[in-house]
Amino acid sequence: MKRLIRDDTENQEPLVSVITPAYNAARYIAEAIDSILAQTYDNFEHIIIDDGSTDETYQIVTRYAQKDGRITAGQNEVNRGIAETRNKGLSLARGKYIMWQDADDISMPYRMREQVELLERNPDVGIVGGGLRFFDQTGEHRERRYLTDDAAMRKVIFRYSPIAQPAAMIRKDILDQCNEYRYPPTEDLDMLFQIGRISKFANLTKIVLKYRESTTSATYSRLRVMERNTLMIRRQNLGRGYRLSLRDLLFNVAQLGAIYLLPARVRLWLFKKIRDSQI
Repeated sequence: MKRLIRDDTENQEPLVSVITPAYNAARYIAEAIDSILAQTYDNFEHIIIDDGSTDETYQIVTRYAQKDGRITAGQNEVNRGIAETRNKGLSLARGKYIMWQDADDISMPYRMREQVELLERNPDVGIVGGGLRFFDQTGEHRERRYLTDDAAMRKVIFRYSPIAQPAAMIRKDILDQCNEYRYPPTEDLDMLFQIGRISKFANLTKIVLKYRESTTSATYSRLRVMERNTLMIRRQNLGRGYRLSLRDLLFNVAQLGAIYLLPARVRLWLFKKIRDSQI
């Protein structure tokens, strides 16, 4: 792990630790970093870990680190995956709050400030997210809003995630009480269930993140593994502070059947239609 410092910010304890795992993200990583540097809140560190990329990702990150002392450039010698790389980033983080920033997404300028303000005002909230705006190489397509009330969010957790982890900020002391990120590529849902057993959920009403969609993402290439892990994680959390309704049960039975009866793209299309119609 290499820390490249330009000025005297090394001794300043950041309130927020932004963590970005990056794998072959040379096309997009600059936009992601620029969106963090453009935040209206500036007491942060940005830990970017290149996960064994074969492109110029690490070289781009180190150039940014040389210019801004808040940026830490790290590197895995081989590809470890998002879950392990996030755990590595957490072990380096000094902040009170952890903010996830994926290497191909773009945070809105007010995201960090408004998420910090919500957590500072609400000590019983352990994680806060916000809305997403989806885009790809052809432009922006749709938005997804999330529930904001903790009780309402818990009622949907057996059907879909009530918080988008790519848009999340989490208390570090809450994460310290949880298991590490595990069960890739569904590590986010597993962690959310764990966090909810300790603290409350929240979302900002605003769009906080531009989420890049790609047909090469894990959502497409590992869909069946994601679906099976999702059902397993939900089953593990039955009776652990969450209540399963009849509607939840029917939804999960239908999802299990769809895994074997419908093509992957049809399943993903159906989920998006159902999910985006909820709010």
